[in-house]
Amino acid sequence: MLNLWYCVRYQHDWRLVALAGLICGLTSLAAVTLLRQQRGEALWIDRRWRLTAGVMTGFGIWSAHFVAMLGYNTGPIVVGYAYEQTGLSLMVAIIMTIAGFTLPYRRRHSWPFLTAGGALVGAGITAMHYIGMSGVEFPGHFGWDAGLVALSALCAVGFAIPALTLALRSRGAGSGLAAGGLLMLAILSLHFTGMLALQVIPDADGASGENILSPVTLGLVIGALALAVLLIGIGASIINATAVAAIKSRGREFRILVQGITDCALYMLSLDGRVVSWNAGAARLKGFTSEEAIGLNFASFYSQDDQAAGAPQRAIAAARDTGKFTAEGWRYRKDGSRFWANVTIEAVVGEQGDIIGFAKITRDISRQKEDQDRLIALTEKLDAALTNMHQGLALFDPEERVALVNARFRTMYRLGPDVALEGLSFSDFMRTALLARGSVIVDQQRIEAGRGWLRACLAQPGGGGSVTIGFDDGGVVDVSYQALPDGGFVATFEDVSERHRSEARIAHMAMHDDLTGLPNRTNFNGQVEEAVRRAQAGNSKVGLVVIDLDGFKEINDTYGHGVGDMILETLGQRMSAMLGEGQILARFGGDEFAAACSFTDEAELNGFLDQLTDTLDAPIEGDGLEIKPRACLGVAIFPDDGGDREQILSNADLAMYRAKATHGVQLCRYEYGMDEVARKRRQMANDLRDAIAVDGLSLAYQVQRSLDSGEVTGYEALARWQHPIDGWIAPQDFISVAEESGCIIELGECVLRRACREAASWPEPHRVAVNLSPVQLTRPSLATTLAEILLETGLPPSRLELEITETALIADKTSALHILRQIKAMGVSIAIDDFGTGYSSLETLHSFPFDKIKIDRSFVLESEKSEQARAIIRAVIALGSTIGMPVLAEGVETEAQLDMLRSEGCSEAQGYLLGRPSLEGPSESKPSEIIRTAIQRG
Repeated sequence: MLNLWYCVRYQHDWRLVALAGLICGLTSLAAVTLLRQQRGEALWIDRRWRLTAGVMTGFGIWSAHFVAMLGYNTGPIVVGYAYEQTGLSLMVAIIMTIAGFTLPYRRRHSWPFLTAGGALVGAGITAMHYIGMSGVEFPGHFGWDAGLVALSALCAVGFAIPALTLALRSRGAGSGLAAGGLLMLAILSLHFTGMLALQVIPDADGASGENILSPVTLGLVIGALALAVLLIGIGASIINATAVAAIKSRGREFRILVQGITDCALYMLSLDGRVVSWNAGAARLKGFTSEEAIGLNFASFYSQDDQAAGAPQRAIAAARDTGKFTAEGWRYRKDGSRFWANVTIEAVVGEQGDIIGFAKITRDISRQKEDQDRLIALTEKLDAALTNMHQGLALFDPEERVALVNARFRTMYRLGPDVALEGLSFSDFMRTALLARGSVIVDQQRIEAGRGWLRACLAQPGGGGSVTIGFDDGGVVDVSYQALPDGGFVATFEDVSERHRSEARIAHMAMHDDLTGLPNRTNFNGQVEEAVRRAQAGNSKVGLVVIDLDGFKEINDTYGHGVGDMILETLGQRMSAMLGEGQILARFGGDEFAAACSFTDEAELNGFLDQLTDTLDAPIEGDGLEIKPRACLGVAIFPDDGGDREQILSNADLAMYRAKATHGVQLCRYEYGMDEVARKRRQMANDLRDAIAVDGLSLAYQVQRSLDSGEVTGYEALARWQHPIDGWIAPQDFISVAEESGCIIELGECVLRRACREAASWPEPHRVAVNLSPVQLTRPSLATTLAEILLETGLPPSRLELEITETALIADKTSALHILRQIKAMGVSIAIDDFGTGYSSLETLHSFPFDKIKIDRSFVLESEKSEQARAIIRAVIALGSTIGMPVLAEGVETEAQLDMLRSEGCSEAQGYLLGRPSLEGPSESKPSEIIRTAIQRG
């Protein structure tokens, strides 16, 4: 700071410094004044003011700089100033100042653009100074302190930004003086800080340029430019004064005009909605004097409810967005009284296109409102009687022309208020109404039919009657005609479409399935009865098919009823799509469907049945699943299998149950005697349920031995049932009945619990093997049930082995794999039973966590006479050895079979040769003498 003071005081002629400061001050104040013309009230002042301000300020900056340079009296003797740099510095000062003054107007004086404009002005001052200094000619050259040079530029920019901000965003005289002072500081601080950064370095040869201005010449140039700047400022002031005078004159004229208007309130609002002017009409209408009103927010003239609802703010926003807002409503005077007002608010736009306020006009239209309300009240009373009628109404005069229609009629017939009905003849009225309701054909014959209904109704006793009309769009209307004493008549119209649709829906629901839309049992029986009557009369036949889906309950349990419904709906749609003439399809409920086919040739029935089975076998995809349903079909034919519909349907049901009970059979035709077999199986199912409930089944255990040592490796638990009347029943008989009747789950759980309980009490910790049915494997709760049984019986999981067939995995491999992994996680072993039959594949062994392979007994029994059976046994044993999985052969009954298995490397075996199933449980644990003998033979 001391260095700067020293530079100003002792290195410059203070008189010239003062002159430079005067030039800066006058220039800055003139610039602020001209820039503020952009926000005046004269709309014709345009961007030429900015150009004038920029030129003046550029000249002023340049003049102040070189006046100060003329007063620089310390250092070398200045020979002169180079033309190019001196002229260039002036052009740079003017151009950059004009650009800096113009930039803020591109975004309505927003802060980013004000900052950028101020920075541009500061940069212009900096550039002018250092370009001008580069043109100084003297015997030497300048050196510069980079830090002070940067500081000088920062001073110029730092003072120019707030100077431009105050000049453009404020209006007061104080802010104008402050803006001029800051701009002057930007010029002077740059100059003297830059001079402080200067170091003079003399040259030895004392050379100087040729094309230079001498200091005297430069002084004359500066004087001339200063005079020009002064003249420009004076001219601008004269123009401004003239413009202001003109504006004030027009303003006075306008105020006189506005104040003379007394029949409406006319006043101006600021951007935030405050009153800034108030005419005599406003004072008379609102009750506020000008002094009381100016400064109030115009929301004061609204009711409290409207203010709370934000009505004033919405009005201003609408005027701002669209340029104009018009509305009617209650407004309030100073004394609290109110009047009905018509209000218009228009946006007032400044010369830059921005909104600078709002003009508001308010008119008192209370009297017009009262007259209008009285008229509306009278009209509403008449309309209320007509409009609120449930029926449409049309009044006709004695010439059968329309005198009146109510709104309800227009709504019913889809006729807008612009469609003229009054004055139409009855025929034209009817034609217009029918066409409006979408009638395709409205010919003279239909019109005459309508006139005939009218005549018939009016001719009835009492002079009235009704008729029901159906339209092409499905609508139904009841029309009542009543004669009037003057010869005219009135017609009332009641739309009863919904009532008819509801009745139709109820009738449809009574005869159709809700999920699939197919006929229900009642509907099917009626159609079959009709088909039987036609068959009796026409020498044809009727085939009835009962369809039941296998495992549908497990699908619902596994995937949820939503998936089950999707499957039923899809199957219903597919089967409906394949129906032809004389063919019927129905859903009886649950997973049971029925179909019927009238035919004269057996090939017709066979083709229909083939289509049905193909449709039912097709996979169903949905919800990311692919499910292949399996259905059992029972077929009975009228008149071959019965003399009436009820008997045929019962026999088809029996055939379906035979198909379900027979493994691998999907379709079964009724045969004589099936009813007796079905009765016996139903009785067996009931007895089996009773036996399961009282734990009346027994378990026999068949030993499993190692073929290497003869040691016992475990026992397989086999269910046995002694019927109280029929004696011992073979497992294959009662297990198929259990699967057919649905009690296989209870049977399997009973066997599993009893086997675990008894095995836990054995003296030796041998493994126990229990068979799982395919139905058990489909239950998601299997793992939970198994864990509960092991916990209840105390049997270690490692001592339990579950045997499953590969056919149990076919229905849903993903779900089965998930359940088996849960079981494996508990430590329970899993063996694949009957391997080599059915669907056996390497992919199954690879995908599922099996611990053992069991060769089906059929291969062992045929091994002595079938090379193919021996090859299969050899391949399975080799496969087990390759993947490290033990192989157990079932059904070993001869020593030759035993020797063959040992020679092929089989791990374990079971069969009558090694031990028959015993109801007494494990009886021995010694190595088998038969196997020991076989080892000696081998």
